[in-house]
Amino acid sequence: MESQRTKIPGVKEAFAKAGVVWFGLFVLGLGFGVLASNLGFPWWAAFFISATVLAGSMEFILIGLIATNTPLTTIAITTFLVNFRHLFYGLTYPLELFQGKLKKLYVVFCMVDEAFALNANEKDPKTMWWVHIGLHASWALGSLAGALGGAQFLKGAQGLDFVLIALFAVLSLDSWQLTKDKVGALLAAGAAGIGMLAGHQNMMLVAMLLFSGALIVRHRRG
Repeated sequence: MESQRTKIPGVKEAFAKAGVVWFGLFVLGLGFGVLASNLGFPWWAAFFISATVLAGSMEFILIGLIATNTPLTTIAITTFLVNFRHLFYGLTYPLELFQGKLKKLYVVFCMVDEAFALNANEKDPKTMWWVHIGLHASWALGSLAGALGGAQFLKGAQGLDFVLIALFAVLSLDSWQLTKDKVGALLAAGAAGIGMLAGHQNMMLVAMLLFSGALIVRHRRG
């Protein structure tokens, strides 16, 4: 008699829905691990940050801030401002579908952009659960592989610290072409320019505070 394979509910559906995204996060994690290794972080630090922070672009920013001895206050405020959008994810995400406090806490922890995009309209909590686990595992394992590979084969490679800047530059150009409202981009550029006058360590904090304030004033004026 042919033995029956144990089927874990939701895994197949999650893979069909998010498999390509998992692969993309794994590749991006490779880049993060290599960059962390070239900035002097031990292999376990890249894996630890990816496994416990899980904030995508903020992790790239974080290792750069740590590497330049940025004050903890600046790191904390920058992290809050960069990930402020996650507060709005919680307003519409169907968290009530998950049973148990620990499971809900893990889902909140894994509330990255990709998870919200994939699960916002999903009704099956098992599929949603495995989407979260796959995203988390792909990113963390990719970072581990990149850190180990970077330490062994790519140590001292030039240009890897420019990966995040290039990524943001491309995203900014794409956003500029797609949006009809250019005022926001101009405000961001102006805030960045003023922030540069505050010095390297304080540039991001000053720029983001100025940009946030400008958006609030603009919104109130209609």
